[in-house]
Amino acid sequence: MSEADRIRLVVLFGGQSAEHEVSCVSAYHVLQAVDPERYEVDAIGITRDGRWVRDEQALEAMGRGRAALPSAEPARAIGAAAAAGAAGGAAAGAATDGGGGVWSQALVAAGTEVEPLPAVTGSGDGPLVVLPVLHGTRGEDGTVQGMLELAGVPFVGSGVLGSALCMDKLKAKDVLAAHGIPQVPWIGLRDTELDQAAARVTDAGLRYPVFVKPANCGSSVGVSRAADEAGLAAACAVAARYDEWIVVEEGVTAREIEVAVLGNEDPRASVPGEIVPTHDFYDYEDKYLDGAAEAVIPAALSEETTAEVRRLAVEAFTILRCEGLARVDFFYEDATGRLLLNEVNTIPGFTPISMYPKLWAATGLDYPSLIDELVRLALERHARRTRLTTAR
Repeated sequence: MSEADRIRLVVLFGGQSAEHEVSCVSAYHVLQAVDPERYEVDAIGITRDGRWVRDEQALEAMGRGRAALPSAEPARAIGAAAAAGAAGGAAAGAATDGGGGVWSQALVAAGTEVEPLPAVTGSGDGPLVVLPVLHGTRGEDGTVQGMLELAGVPFVGSGVLGSALCMDKLKAKDVLAAHGIPQVPWIGLRDTELDQAAARVTDAGLRYPVFVKPANCGSSVGVSRAADEAGLAAACAVAARYDEWIVVEEGVTAREIEVAVLGNEDPRASVPGEIVPTHDFYDYEDKYLDGAAEAVIPAALSEETTAEVRRLAVEAFTILRCEGLARVDFFYEDATGRLLLNEVNTIPGFTPISMYPKLWAATGLDYPSLIDELVRLALERHARRTRLTTAR
């Protein structure tokens, strides 16, 4: 591929969310995987205070070869940095900066400040594609997608509606329920209604234990298990730190099954995988701090259940107007054979322990090829949308 034909790939990472550290490490592994013969890479970090910086350190290392990139710390360091950040002290910066290469505040601060919309032309004549690896609010919720739509820039993943719907777990549940997708019983609360939480749970017939989570958050941030009314009050207080809307779900005895979906008009599903947590549930510490949860790929399911979970994943993807990629999470009850949809993530993690790239690798699509396909889908979606007329 000639220099003029290379695609300019802008990897957008970091962000103003509780998932900042996870986003930074996802970006590191994306940069490790991209083919410099095919892509002219630009790494743009968004700091916790909202500054956009071009990551000169990463770009200089890319020029020397992917092996020269600063190292990404293992999951334990990611979790430690996030835990310190949640505590809100100066230790947050120390936990991040001292980790020997976790891509967070310290790394993006080593760049040069840029406008929120960097120049949209590369050194050649090839197209530009933005790959947002922004997990959580102000990145996965349609805000950045709306900005890119206004700028007319192709980007990887779902548009404004699909991103916003999937980010808001309560609205996603409402839409999925209207289409008959099976889910666990739940209620929604606003942060002004926390004193009514116990009564609302009782009125809805939810049985303890229940799980309480912020409606607009991911990576299990702010999620708690409540065994009784006292635990419910404490769990609601934790969730309300992250969002004004809260989901309360009835607990189920079930296996956690995940499916990766890829595509636009004709999406396809990966083989399913199973998460076997080592904690009471698959919480943030089990994902990133301890790193002890086991991923079983493919999941040990019957052929019929495997086919059904893949079908349901594609159906949910389509109902929620997803495009490009999403990871669809389910509960599977061995006793009843029921599949219950848990949630849909439009920008799933791309860290070494993340299920989305692992599931596609097991389905026959390796990490570099997955990125190539995501870029192709972004350009395809952009071309389709630009054909629409605004004339009367």
